[in-house]
Amino acid sequence: MPIERIRTQKEKCVPFLDRLAGIYTKMDGKYNEATNYYGFYCGGCEENCCFTRFYHHTFVEYLYILEGLETLSNGNQAEIREKALLVCRQTAELERSGLPVRLLCPLNYEGLCAIYSYRPMICRLHGIPHELTIPGRERVLSPGCGEFMSRCREKEYVNFDRTPFYSEMADLEKELKASFGISERIKLTVAGMLAY
Repeated sequence: MPIERIRTQKEKCVPFLDRLAGIYTKMDGKYNEATNYYGFYCGGCEENCCFTRFYHHTFVEYLYILEGLETLSNGNQAEIREKALLVCRQTAELERSGLPVRLLCPLNYEGLCAIYSYRPMICRLHGIPHELTIPGRERVLSPGCGEFMSRCREKEYVNFDRTPFYSEMADLEKELKASFGISERIKLTVAGMLAY
């Protein structure tokens, strides 16, 4: 897999990871502005998005997650990788049985993300109403999560456009792939990234 090839050239990765951190800072700022407006703060709920199976499609976020993992002790890293392997096995079993997959992210450690400051884009943006414009298509408006809707549905929508963030991420990913000569695409969960 290309991720191993990329990681052998750590110095070459640094500018891409620094730029990703900058994009994340902007995301966090806009997200915080919106949540302040709504008075919505996630403190855990029945729906808990850490049980949602999100797919991630960028090598740059994959690298960042692995960087975050390396900030933990060897024991915590091993424990998280074991949990990731278990989640992958359980997912395969549930899919074979035709059952829904709702398993806790292996990075969830006692109710919190073990690498919170390294969490991927979808984990940063999830929960509040937003819009997205895909080139050549109509603008799509999406509601907040169930918890948001039960607590804040009466509030008027405040503009939260994910499009610029997705565009910046796509440009960064394109540059990273070109720099490392990668043509492959990925579609992995966090568990999939950590297990392999």
